[in-house]
Order: sequence, then structure tokens, then C-alpha cells
Amino acid sequence: MERLQKYLARCGVASRRKAEEMIVSGLVAVNGQVVRELGVKVDPERDRVTVAGRPVRPDEERIYLMLNKPPGYITGNRDPRGRKTVLALLPEGFPRVFPVGRLDYNTTGLLLLTNDGALAYALTHPKYEIQKVYRALVRGVPDARALNMLRQGVVLEDGPTLPASVDIIKVKAGNAILKIGLREGRNRQVRRMCAAVGHPVLKLERLAIGPLQLGDLPLGRYRRLTAAELKALQKLIDRARLAVAEEKGEDDAPDQKR
Repeated sequence: MERLQKYLARCGVASRRKAEEMIVSGLVAVNGQVVRELGVKVDPERDRVTVAGRPVRPDEERIYLMLNKPPGYITGNRDPRGRKTVLALLPEGFPRVFPVGRLDYNTTGLLLLTNDGALAYALTHPKYEIQKVYRALVRGVPDARALNMLRQGVVLEDGPTLPASVDIIKVKAGNAILKIGLREGRNRQVRRMCAAVGHPVLKLERLAIGPLQLGDLPLGRYRRLTAAELKALQKLIDRARLAVAEEKGEDDAPDQKR
């Protein structure tokens, strides 16, 4: 037996967190009965699971893509306002994948696309603290006090942030280019942190997720992760899971086997 949200993630429907939202919203049925409880388990060999009336089954092939997101696209499967989504950058008929986490509409850079819900869950859940690195052009040049505030944690409307790594890469025309490393992923976090210390973001790009580096991948293009990249990413996730299990006494062992 397997938890329903984990099964949906394994089928490539969505990340586990998004799958939980779909269950609570009443979009998921097991053997014809709508399920809204997160504790339900299913037998993948016997139970019939549907999402919005459509049967779901595990994908045969796991797909891992690195995309250099251009501005003017949202990181979702669809948008009720009719804006372009990052999935429009893939060829027509490409196997179903979904974005891992989010980048703002005008933010560019590294975005993962996959049908591996377990990996997406590990990369986006705040308890694992997977680092993401950004390059931000900000208005003005932060002084030592502002840099220390960013490094120690900034109090935002949704609470204090975790300490961040921050360095000034370059100063150009009176504005600074910062390299910022975060171990959490709140909505518009880099922009809100920089604004809170008096240096609003003018341009933002994500450079790295864990061991993955954007490198020279052209804007708007994508490529599959290499075997070495995927191995390094899984190794990082396994270490993060182990650290959480040791610190909090959680049993993450079942999630380590995919």
C-alpha cells in the first residue's frame, strides 16, 4: 500500500505538496469515490485512481530537464489569465512534466522540469533546506549593515528568513550585482528581502539549485540532466533526508527508494 499523495507524485501528476492540495480540493477519486483525506493509502496494482476524472498511472520513464526560463512566462501548467507557461517552451507532444518550484513572471534562470514527484518534493520542501543561488541586480549599493541583515535573516510579513549567503559581485552604474544563496523558497523571497533592506531588485536570475549549475544554457532553451548531475542531486537529497531524520526522529527511509 502507498500513500495517495505519494502515488500521485510518482505518477507525475504533480509534486507531492501540490498533490495534497488536489486531494483536499476533491479532484482525486479512488475506485470511483472522491477522497479528501490525506491519510488514504492505495494499492497501485488493484486500485483505480483518477484526477478530475482521468485515470493516472506511473510514468514508465523518469524525465529530468534543466530550463533557462526567460522573462514573460509563468512556472505553472496553465494560467487562468492566459499568460504563457514554461511548458510552451517544450516541443508539442513532449511527455508530461511539471515545474519544480517557481520563478516569478519576470525572473529568469534555472528551472527544473520533471515527472518525478518524489524528487520535486525533496527539492521544494522547506525542511530539506536545499540551497538555491541567485544573481540579483539591485538599486544602489548595500552597505555593511544591509549585507549583514541579509546574511543574518530579514523579518518579512510572513516571519524571519533563514540566514542567507550574500556577496557583492560587481558595482555597475551605481547599482550592485549580488550573489545570494537561500535555503528556503518563499514567494518572491529574494525581491522581498532586498526591498526590506532598501535595495529593490531590478533584475533577477537563478544560477543554481544544489549541485546543478545553469552554466551557458541559452535563454529559453532546455536540456536533459546528465547522469552525473542526477547522481549528485540524488546524493544531496539523500543527505538532506538523513539529516532531517536524525534531527527530528522522522522516518524518511521509505522515500529514499524510488
